[in-house]
Amino acid sequence: MLITVVLLLAAVALLVAALGTGHAGLAWGSVVLSAVVATLILTRWRRSWVQRQDAPAEDESVDVEPDEQPCHSASITGVQAPEPGSASAEDAQGDDAVEPAEEDTDAADLLVVYELIDEVLVIDEHPRYHLPRCRWPDQAHTERLPVREARELGFTPCERCRPDTTLARKHRAVRATTTGSS
Repeated sequence: MLITVVLLLAAVALLVAALGTGHAGLAWGSVVLSAVVATLILTRWRRSWVQRQDAPAEDESVDVEPDEQPCHSASITGVQAPEPGSASAEDAQGDDAVEPAEEDTDAADLLVVYELIDEVLVIDEHPRYHLPRCRWPDQAHTERLPVREARELGFTPCERCRPDTTLARKHRAVRATTTGSS
């Protein structure tokens, strides 16, 4: 952040100097520094946007149907995780390359989650299950399972997308709207 401010002040100083002296080189220097500052700002904005996408939304819309039927045809056999040296494994960098930690699920949320049939994403031989919006799993290698089945198979919730908290909140909101409208 400090470097962005310093570069921006330098760009303004070069622009003032260019206007005062009429030297085109100083004006171009101001343009280049401004472009660097813009790139830094956009990079920082994108990083914060990605973090907001991975975090559970407080006002997430409720799209859960109370009468949904569970999908029993899903199995996790045959799904392969990318090989360590493969292109898709090399594409993951930084935080995306590290297996996310397990979400610390509240006991009340856990009781609600065990009743749900909402689908989550799993990857064979990886311990976590994820919400569809989670950026960690390689979407090409995921399989959808009801959250109850994922739990029974030993998968645990992802700390980044916090599926247990989000699904429990959605379920409570659905229950509140159905009981409130009756």
